[in-house]
Amino acid sequence: MKPKISIVVAMAKNRAIGKNGQLLWHISNDLKHFKKVTSGKCVIMGHNTYVSLPGQKALPNRRNVIISDRLDAAPEGFELATSIPKAMELVQNEAEVFIMGGGMIYEQFLSKAETLYLTRVEKDFEADTYFPIINFDEWEMTELEVVDDDPQVDYSYRFETWEKK
Repeated sequence: MKPKISIVVAMAKNRAIGKNGQLLWHISNDLKHFKKVTSGKCVIMGHNTYVSLPGQKALPNRRNVIISDRLDAAPEGFELATSIPKAMELVQNEAEVFIMGGGMIYEQFLSKAETLYLTRVEKDFEADTYFPIINFDEWEMTELEVVDDDPQVDYSYRFETWEKK
C-alpha cells in the first residue's frame, strides 16, 4: 500500500520559502502548527532541509527520512534514501508521509500530493528558494485560520489546508 502524500510548507506571498539554507521568518505559532500536523508521523526532507535543522538533529516523535546522495550514512535518528523511489520504498507501510522541503523535493512531490498544509505568510521576502507554482484550481481549501494579531511579527499569516480535487 502506498502512503498518502501530504506537503507541509510555510510560504511567503511571492512563494519564497528560504534563503541561504534557512527559513525566512521565525513564527512560533507556525512551528507549533508544524509540530501538531507532523507529530507521530513520518517526515521526508531533502539534504538542504536536513542541514538547516538545528544541530542537524532528528525531529522528535517523528520518523525522519532524508533524500540525499551526499551522505555516506544515515545520521543518528534519521533514515537515508538516495532517491525519491528509494524513499518511497522505505516508507511504503506508512499511512501518510509529510514532505517538508526543500524546494526541489517539493517540486518532485507536488503532483503526487493529496493534502497541502500551507502556512501563507502575507508578505514578500527576498529568497533563493521558492515553492513551485500551484494551480489552486486543482485543489479545494478545507480549513482556514487567519492570524493577523501575532505580536511577534509585523505581518499576518494564514494556516490553510488544501485537498486535491
